[in-house]
Amino acid sequence: MMMNDGQSGSQATTRGITVIVKPAFVPERSGPEHWFFTYQIRIANGGNEPVQLQSRHWIITDANGQVEEIRGPGVVGEQPVLDPGQHFDYRSFCPLPTPFGRMEGSYQMVNASGETFEVRIAPFELAPPMSVH
Repeated sequence: MMMNDGQSGSQATTRGITVIVKPAFVPERSGPEHWFFTYQIRIANGGNEPVQLQSRHWIITDANGQVEEIRGPGVVGEQPVLDPGQHFDYRSFCPLPTPFGRMEGSYQMVNASGETFEVRIAPFELAPPMSVH
């Protein structure tokens, strides 16, 4: 499922949970006043205990420096449980008012003993392919 149109993504590991992001520009959904990006995410449990994704927190910054924060339960309507060695893949999107932007954030996870912790989503760039900014 992981694919890329030449853009760089990101990868970060927190407490054995690895988050890999692959962004892509969607030209057919973009226009002179808006730019549309998708991103694919893999959350992999490389730890030794089950975890459940509870919520997400995104920080989206456009090329003008405008910041939007998004918080909510789960991802794509799910709160997946990942046993050790399992992964969860999903795709989502981000429209921007500028052709360039950046996203980063975190997932709140809970382990089997009820401890909650934040898993980092490393920053990644949103930009049309073959562009310089």
